[in-house]
Amino acid sequence: MSATESARGSDVIRQILVIAAFVFMIIGDAVGLGAFGGTPIQEAQGGSFSPDASYLTPATEAFAIWTPIYLGLAIYVVWQALPSQRTRTRQRSLGWLIALTMVLNGLWLVTVQFLSVWATVACIVLLLAALVVTYLRAVRTHLPSDGAVDGILIDGVTGLHLGWVALATVANVAAALTATVPADWEGAASVLGVIVLVVVAVVALGVSAAGGWRIAPVLSIAWGLAWLAVARLTGDLVDVPIGIAAIVVAAVVLIIPAVARLLRERTLAD
Repeated sequence: MSATESARGSDVIRQILVIAAFVFMIIGDAVGLGAFGGTPIQEAQGGSFSPDASYLTPATEAFAIWTPIYLGLAIYVVWQALPSQRTRTRQRSLGWLIALTMVLNGLWLVTVQFLSVWATVACIVLLLAALVVTYLRAVRTHLPSDGAVDGILIDGVTGLHLGWVALATVANVAAALTATVPADWEGAASVLGVIVLVVVAVVALGVSAAGGWRIAPVLSIAWGLAWLAVARLTGDLVDVPIGIAAIVVAAVVLIIPAVARLLRERTLAD
């Protein structure tokens, strides 16, 4: 299969829709941050998304991960709109999917403002599913000849996005449960939280392995886990078992893929 083919009308439509999806996401982000008269995310849904409202919500500083994700997506949007990218097979395969992930990202932020906390769970699960499909297709179709820019702007950015949304999905579900289940469930929070973090470790390693032990997804997962540990060990909602488990899982999901990647590259070099 060649990297490029003859131009067709859908190529320009795809490029335009990718741009439109990014604009929608940014507007949704502005709404989610409280612009246009909206309520800031941490105060929306009765404060369900506050770092101290749920045992599995990271500290506020964790959300700085959106800066490299959004910057990477912005650069991708400009790059994919270039005439040189219009007919590339890889763009045709992935452009629509990346646009879908951006739309769902923006839609989640709008859902926070206007719908229920469980509606946000449904939206983020859809976003996570779309990112899994996009990422796996990206890593499986990437060729060495595609170059570093291609790898960074498609595989790398999508991987970061996927990793963060995977952890955010856990936090979102925990926030929804905290807002709706009986208060006496709090007694089981430590045990359940540690179990969930073990599952996060398994999922993170599975995603990394499926992607040839790429680091991008686990970087954002480990980042979020580190700030989850900060929130549980130093915040108002202290839970030492969850905080320690978050530190251990963060180390595991970083070290194992890094070592596996190194061994894989050495094997291929031999």
